[in-house]
Amino acid sequence: MSVFTTPCPCGSGESYDACCGPLHRGEHQAATPEELMRSRYAAYARDDRDYVFRTWHPRTRPDAVPPTPGLTWERLEILEADGDEVEFAAHYRTADGAGVLHERSRFARRAGRWFYLDG
Repeated sequence: MSVFTTPCPCGSGESYDACCGPLHRGEHQAATPEELMRSRYAAYARDDRDYVFRTWHPRTRPDAVPPTPGLTWERLEILEADGDEVEFAAHYRTADGAGVLHERSRFARRAGRWFYLDG
């Protein structure tokens, strides 16, 4: 299966190349906080830590985004998207079993672009 037909990890139902791929490649920017949230989840799922770092607000981002060996992101659920906040449940699996990261993330617009602020 090529990247052009691989389903996007964000769960949109589109192919990766039609959904989050263009954002990851810098071809365009996320238009909404939800779109940025989905693209950041897909970046984590594809281990594209550079994209995660680039879309983190400079005021709150860490010095680096470390790898998480043995962790597989399996599914994203958007629970609510309202203004600059997105509540989600990100399902993952490790050697210890399944888990869920539940967060209400805040996003901020800077220089015409959306950035992840905190959760």
